[in-house]
Amino acid sequence: MEIALQVVLIVSSVLLVLLILLHRGRGGGLSTLFGGGVQSSLSGSSVVEKNLDRLTLFVGAIWLIAIIGTGLLVRVGV
Repeated sequence: MEIALQVVLIVSSVLLVLLILLHRGRGGGLSTLFGGGVQSSLSGSSVVEKNLDRLTLFVGAIWLIAIIGTGLLVRVGV
């Protein structure tokens, strides 16, 4: 059980990093430093971005559950 949670944690961590990096910068910060500050004429959110947001939240929830589960297993000492 502990190894399964650790595998889920590692996979969800990598997926979460990749999904966050896929998001478009919203101005300010380091994204504007490298030429990301140019506004496009399509300022509205697209369906792809909304689905990316949902997928990121879903993977984040799985990551949080895996963190809590691993912490409980470590605390109990199984």
